[in-house]
Amino acid sequence: MEQKVIRELTTAEIKERLDEEKRQLLKLKLNHAVSPLENPNKIKAYRKTVARLETELRRRILSGDTVKQDKK
Repeated sequence: MEQKVIRELTTAEIKERLDEEKRQLLKLKLNHAVSPLENPNKIKAYRKTVARLETELRRRILSGDTVKQDKK
């Protein structure tokens, strides 16, 4: 997931996506521990996506950005 796409998401969507990505990363790590994955680079990609999501969330918290807040 690119940073450009992440910036367009609302804060609630980012939190939801972050939870899902973390679950998938954990699942991949556990599967890889049991039997090697066909493509272990997927773990690296999920880690980077989680980091991008956390970075954007933190940026919004620090800047007090209300433009991308939850739409009700």
